[in-house]
Amino acid sequence: MEEQRERAAQEAAFCERLLAKSGENVLRETLRDAASVEARAHYPPGDVFDPESGGQWYYHCHLPAADGTEHGHYHCFISPGRCQWPGASPDRHRRRSLWQAASPVHGQPMGGRRHWLAAEPTIALLPRFDMQLVKPSYLVNRWLTAIVTQYQPEIETLIRERDRVLAERAGEGDAEAVRRDRSLEVTSSLVIA
Repeated sequence: MEEQRERAAQEAAFCERLLAKSGENVLRETLRDAASVEARAHYPPGDVFDPESGGQWYYHCHLPAADGTEHGHYHCFISPGRCQWPGASPDRHRRRSLWQAASPVHGQPMGGRRHWLAAEPTIALLPRFDMQLVKPSYLVNRWLTAIVTQYQPEIETLIRERDRVLAERAGEGDAEAVRRDRSLEVTSSLVIA
């Protein structure tokens, strides 16, 4: 695993260097075709979906940033069964969220957040996230794949912590109500320096 993480770190750095040579970064490359940036909108529109791996991602932001640093974050998903979905984003109930990578204004990942499939089945899906697509940006697709691989142990910890927080909050109550509780939007986080 350590060798995979090192290769992923090298690939992420390579993607960042190539973008920097053109005066760009991952965030600006993600938003390059956007005429404007609106809070909660998906970028790119319709999301990015790889029918071979079942991987999917989109970026969105909350303007203004609540903490003054995070611009927005990437949502990464895996579909069960590698379905090919025509056109736009698939039904949210048929995909499994893996992780959210927060992105400050300059485009580097800061932390992670996860939602709702139990920890161990979610962790088992992490290696399937492999966005081998040229469009909308080969470099962003490869960068996100590398980030998920590079930080897989940290993501696993965040996912397990999320389940611990949810279980603690649920106690004897309704677990589904706890999962829908918007005040628990961030159940675990990690700042990557």
